Order: sequence, then structure tokens, then C-alpha cells
Amino acid sequence: MPLFSEIRVGLAAKLAICVIASTAVFFASFGYLNLRMERSHSEELIKQSAYRTAGVIQRSTHDEMLHNDRDALHSIIGAIGSETGIRRIRLFNKEGRITLSTEAAEINTVVDKNAEACYGCHQQSAPLTKLNRKDRARRFIDKHGKSVLAVIQPVDNAPECSNAACHVHPPGQQVLGVIDVNLSLDAVDEQIAQHQANLAYFLLGAIVLGSALAVAFIWIVVYRPVKTLIDGTHRVADGDMEYRLPEGSADELGDLARSFNRMTSELANTQAEIEERIRRKTAELERVHRSLLGTEKMASIGKLAATVAHEINNPLFGILTYARLVARELGKHEFEGRESLVEQLQTIERESKRCGDLVRNLLTFSRQAPSHREPNDFNTIVQRAFVLVRHKLEMQNIELREKLGADLPPVECDANQIQQVVLVLIVNASEAMPKGGVIEVSTELDSALDQETVVVKDNGSGIPAEVLPHIFDPFFTTKEDQLRTGLGLAVAKSIVEQHGGEITVSSAAGEGTEFRVTLPAVVVPAGAVKH
Repeated sequence: MPLFSEIRVGLAAKLAICVIASTAVFFASFGYLNLRMERSHSEELIKQSAYRTAGVIQRSTHDEMLHNDRDALHSIIGAIGSETGIRRIRLFNKEGRITLSTEAAEINTVVDKNAEACYGCHQQSAPLTKLNRKDRARRFIDKHGKSVLAVIQPVDNAPECSNAACHVHPPGQQVLGVIDVNLSLDAVDEQIAQHQANLAYFLLGAIVLGSALAVAFIWIVVYRPVKTLIDGTHRVADGDMEYRLPEGSADELGDLARSFNRMTSELANTQAEIEERIRRKTAELERVHRSLLGTEKMASIGKLAATVAHEINNPLFGILTYARLVARELGKHEFEGRESLVEQLQTIERESKRCGDLVRNLLTFSRQAPSHREPNDFNTIVQRAFVLVRHKLEMQNIELREKLGADLPPVECDANQIQQVVLVLIVNASEAMPKGGVIEVSTELDSALDQETVVVKDNGSGIPAEVLPHIFDPFFTTKEDQLRTGLGLAVAKSIVEQHGGEITVSSAAGEGTEFRVTLPAVVVPAGAVKH
């Protein structure tokens, strides 16, 4: 039993079994009905022949019966009864007595009216008055076991018969007697048996040929395309997203192949998108990992930053307060140069606030102070940084070129922190060109990755290859100024990574340096961008 439970009958095999069974049933039914019709047709032909034979006997013996010439009647019946296929001819009178017969032993005997020769004419011993046409023929098996077709022909009472002097019959008597003709059906049975055998061979051959054609058709039209589809499904399941099915046919299987190819193509695209997302997430995790490593390095800076912030914030707050007070007093008086002084006081106020933000940035870098993030216009942040360094660059004979992208979406960030990053990059670029040069600052959008990038590029001396891997390390500096702490790029990198972005550098000695800061762009409602 377990062996049969493991046998798997495929779709093509089921179709083949169904078609073979249907073909066999159809041809068997056709053969059976054909044999029935053939037998019925043959018997009908025999009946017609028997009717004609009985009619011939009646017409041939009419005069002899009219003149009661028994010898002539016997001679005629004997001659006709010797014909091939005629088993027996008998003549009954109205009482059921056999007056003439091809079998001499039956003459002058009375037959049972319920026997096969009489039941068609008599019902419950009723007088013989008429005979319906449908009652004239019957088939039975004789005492020798032979199949016999018997036909009876009534001898009707004619006017010349009722007026004859030799044997007058009353005019009211309709039937004077019956001619009974028995025909052998051996030839018919033999012919039908032969036809049945031939038909059986024909049906067997038709079933075999039809089944073979059906199996071949199913194999070509159903099994092979389905097998190809199954193999393609297995290949795609194994990861081969480039596999495609042939789309030759225009039927349902062809539609299925085209749908399969379309599905596979979409799966390949989806897989590529997933792989790209995985790559981006992996890169993000790597950035987070590097950020964690930087956090470990700056654990000691956190304690120092907390103390410095407390000591510096108080004087900065005093400077900011007095700048506001002086600006308020100046607003009460009108004199020449007042607007210039007010603008300078606003610069002092703004820069004091930025100094406080720098302290907070140091705390942010050391993981001790949260940043305040909201949607901001990227170009506005960059332009604010330009205002703070433009005068310094002009004094160093450095040209600042702006290439800001148009219609950039906002970025969710702490504007002061990102401004600090841009300032650090521009100041570092200016310090790499003590004799003047060009600094190019540009912004752009990568719509495919939903990222915005600010690029700071100079044509200074560049960074040596051995120094390049260490420029983001805390306290690392190549400048001779003793006041330098080496925290600028380290803080910038920490800020960018905390914003989920990335900062990269490419440089070569004598060919300038290019910094790229990439931040994720966000979609915000209209009017939510802060300028």
C-alpha cells in the first residue's frame, strides 16, 4: 500500500487516462448500437422476404385453393419449401388444423392455439376474425435449437370463394385459413456474428489509434509546455531570475508563459531593489558602527565638554545680553552710521549664539546634548555660512563660487549644526590656500536615493595620501597653530553621521581637495520649511 501511495499521477497522465477511457466508452457504445441496428435491419430484410414469399405462395395457390386441388397445392408448397432458407411451410384451416405442410407428419393435426404459430391470431380462444399486420411475424427457437423467423399470411374470404360450388364459405367469414412460412435465421446470425467480430477488431484498432493520437497530442500540447513551466518555476525558485519561458503558442499556455515571464521580471526588479536597500542599510549600519567607535574615543571629551560649556556659556550669555541692550538703545536715537552699528551688533549677537551652538555641538559630538531638528532649506543654510566667511575669504584673495541647485526639497536637520559643518569645510579649504585660489561650493539632489549633497572643492595643495585616512580622527591636525585642537573635521563628521548622512573626501597632493556631505531629503507639507 505505501508503494502505491508514493505514485504520483501527473496532469498529462490524468488527461491521457480520461481521453482513453472516453474513447473506449464511445467506440464501445457506437459498436453496440451499430450491431443492434444491423441486426434489426437484417431481420427486417428477412421479414420483407418472408412476406413476399407468403404472398407468392398465396397468389400461386389461389386457383388450386379455389378448386380444392390438394395435389397441386402440395406440389407447389413442396417446390417453394425446398428453396434455401425456408424451413417449413404450413397451411391452417379456420379450425387450426394443418391441411398442408412440407412436413408430412403434421398434416391433419391440430396445433395448440397458444403455440408460437397461433398466438398472434388467437387470444383466449376467441374466434379468428382478423389479423393485424404487426402480428404477422415473430421470432423463436425451434425444437432443434435453431433461430427461426415465422410469418403468417391470412387467406381472406373472397367473393369467388364464397360462391364456389365445391366448398362454399359464408360471406360473413373474413378469414378462411392461414399460410405459415418459417424462414431460417442461421445465415443472418452467422453474418451478424462475423460482422460483430469485424466490428470488434475495428473498434479495438480505433481505440488504440485514437488513444495513441490523444496521448501524442497531450504530450506535445500539454505535457511539454507544463513540464517547461515547472522546470522554469524550479529555476526561478533556485534564484535564477534571468530565466524566461518560450512564448511560442497563442493559447492559454502561451498566456501563462507570458505571465510567468512578466512575474519573473518583476521579481528580478524587486530583488534588485531589495538588494539595493540592503546595500544602503548595510552602509548605514557601517556608518553607525563607525560613529559608535568615535563615541568610544570621545568618552573623555564628554566630561571636559560639560565643564567647558558651563564656563563658556555664562560669558557668552553676557555678551549676547549686552549686544541686545546696546542695539535697543541705538534704536532710540537717530544719527549717522546707526544702521551700520546695529548690523554689527546683530552680527555680534548671531556669532555669540553660534559660539554657544559650537559648545553644544561639542556636547552633541560627545553624545551629551541632543540636537534640535526640523525641515530646513539646504541652500539657505549654505548661504548663511557664506555670509560668515565671505569677508575672510576676500582678505585671503580667495574666490568663492556658488553653484546651488534649484528646487531642492528640504532636509530635516539642525540648521546651526549643518551650518557649522559647511563652515568647517570652507575654513579648512581656505587654510589650504594661503596664497589665494578658488573654492567652489555646490548643492545637488540625487532623486534616485532621495539624498541631497553639498560639495566643497578647492584647488589648494591637497592632502597627502598618508594623512588622508586620519583627517577625521579627533585631535589630529597638521597645522602649526598651537591653538588648533584638531576637532573640526571630527565634529563635522559626528554631526553628519548623527543626521543619518555621510561625509567623504577625495584628494591628492597638489591637485586640491573635495569634500562631499550627503544628507537624506524628506518630504514635508508646504510651508513647513524654515528659512
